[in-house]
Amino acid sequence: MPVPLSPHFAYIGPGAGFAFLGSFLSLIASFFLTAAALLLWPFRAVRAAFRRRLSLRRAKVRRIIFLGLDGLDPGLTEHYMAAGKLPNFSRLKERGSFHRLRTTFPALSPVAWSTFATGVSPAKHNIFDFLNRSLKTYIPELSASKVRPARRVLRLGRLRLPLSRPAVEMRRKSESFWKILGEHSVASTILRVPITFPPEDFNGRLLSAMCTPDLRGTQGSFTLFSTRSERPETEGGARCVLRPVDSHFEGTLDGPDNELLEGGGVLALPFRLTIHASGDSALLEIGGEVCTLQRGEYTPWMRLAFNAVPGVGIRGIARFLLTEASPEVSLYVTPVQIDPESPALPISHPSYYSAYLAKLLGSFATVGMAEDTWALNEGAIDEAEFLAQAYSIMDEREAMFDNALAHTKRGVVACVFDTSDRVQHMFFRHLDGNGDRRWSGAIEDLYRRMDRLLGKAMASVDEGTVLFALSDHGFCAFRRAVNLNSWLHRNGYLAMVEGIDESGRYFEGVDWSRTRAYCLGLSGLYLNLRGRESCGIVAPGAEAEGLKAELVARLSGLQDDEHGETAIRQAYATDKLYKGPYLGAAPDLIIGYNEGYRTSWDAAVGKVTARVIEDNPKAWSGDHCVDPVLVPGVLFSSRKIDSDNPGIEDMAPTALDLFGLAAPAWMDGKSVFNPS
Repeated sequence: MPVPLSPHFAYIGPGAGFAFLGSFLSLIASFFLTAAALLLWPFRAVRAAFRRRLSLRRAKVRRIIFLGLDGLDPGLTEHYMAAGKLPNFSRLKERGSFHRLRTTFPALSPVAWSTFATGVSPAKHNIFDFLNRSLKTYIPELSASKVRPARRVLRLGRLRLPLSRPAVEMRRKSESFWKILGEHSVASTILRVPITFPPEDFNGRLLSAMCTPDLRGTQGSFTLFSTRSERPETEGGARCVLRPVDSHFEGTLDGPDNELLEGGGVLALPFRLTIHASGDSALLEIGGEVCTLQRGEYTPWMRLAFNAVPGVGIRGIARFLLTEASPEVSLYVTPVQIDPESPALPISHPSYYSAYLAKLLGSFATVGMAEDTWALNEGAIDEAEFLAQAYSIMDEREAMFDNALAHTKRGVVACVFDTSDRVQHMFFRHLDGNGDRRWSGAIEDLYRRMDRLLGKAMASVDEGTVLFALSDHGFCAFRRAVNLNSWLHRNGYLAMVEGIDESGRYFEGVDWSRTRAYCLGLSGLYLNLRGRESCGIVAPGAEAEGLKAELVARLSGLQDDEHGETAIRQAYATDKLYKGPYLGAAPDLIIGYNEGYRTSWDAAVGKVTARVIEDNPKAWSGDHCVDPVLVPGVLFSSRKIDSDNPGIEDMAPTALDLFGLAAPAWMDGKSVFNPS
């Protein structure tokens, strides 16, 4: 599950301006890399042929298929199978195996899929949440990647010319199983597996997923242009004026910052929208492109060029949706995304792979969170428009998956579909019959679509192929939101400056000199530890251990008195869950919320509010940021497995085992076919 982002949250990510700096040097870099590859090719070919012969003798299979169905819930899957609505899942269970799959602590997509890739616990791969906090400022930052600017820049007046490339850092540690397989001449095609930005260099092909930014450097920010006078505060995007001019309307679509000119500001593209006499369609003119819009129908991906200085620019893509045409006019624009045919930041390996896919199959969404959940949360689009977008993105992914299956006779094909996660997040409120009846069948329809997708994968399975269909976690309702920062404040663990009872975002107004604990992100609670946090006051050792034990005792079983229910099932001391070299970067406590509860939207961004527990008002009504024992994933296999309690950490060593390789000693998982 990708974290829902507020406007501030959305801008925590790789800087869009760095895209210009990378594009500026890409042509020269490509030339030298190509020349070097040609010179080294004969030596690499001989070495690869030798290693390939060795690996062929050891391998137990020719091919493994990992079909990732993010968030597919075992309870719902079993319910629909029992009703005869998932024939392919039922058939795979009968022919092979079906188990509930243990997820990670916490049960978050970046954490779980990182464990899938590496076979290790979070303390060994360094991903504990969507967010980390700066130990100096307490401000959140993305946990998975970081972009650092070019170290050398030539200044010519206002012009800033980069003399080196920016560095895009992958913060996930340990080694992926596909990299290890590649070292033994087993190639893999890895499609949109979360936490693969930036793409790593290995023997295979990869298209990045979660935490890939949009062209503005955010994690996905929509724009809604409208003639309506009211412009309420909007999270996850922006509401902008659509100006009437004569017989048409005009607006300006923002792109990235202009980093090549000092004080260059935001690059933008003006556009013109002309409503047709019918009132159900319009003509859009933007950046030299012309497209006819039908109300309620998305345009194809449109290529947009943002020019910084003459001859130097950056290309993006976006889709447009005319949501209103009369009497008011509203135009929704998806996040402006990196163009896969001309990527401004690395989004695939090899670098040309994204362009290859776009040329072959058509352009496609590239931002990590492609389905625009915040646009539905904020009313910029409705349920039907969200589903149309989500299933269009699924179609793009399916075409890539089909292509990989057709062209991979030996090796690994791994593809993760996010649609199952996103639709459940946004439509869980309709599942129990208390929501809008028009959408009461949306989740059942989703599971039927996943079953059809599984059937296509099963059709390509032969004696030399093993198919796994798996999810990283399950799902449950999110009805009530818990602000642990407010609870910490009320109970004397978090202090505010004198005269303030509520804080702003990012702990604005918190008195760190009197604060012992704080909450940030979707599952973690931190001690304000002396020597770790810049303003830490809790002494390491006995004092810290005592405070952790006290918080575990008080938070475990925390009651929602207003509803007479348990809000927190169990609080866990992280150092009791796992060990590893990155344990020091983990939250001190993982909060295992009960079904129906989750951290509040405000607590996730470091706010202290008046209420500790309140109703969740968002369309985002399903979640899995709860006690992981409540939301296991699923594991279907085309072969009977030996493990009776498989975990997602077992997938990496299983892949190695099937190709005749022993798992490295540092992996925590075991092969499901040889668990002893």
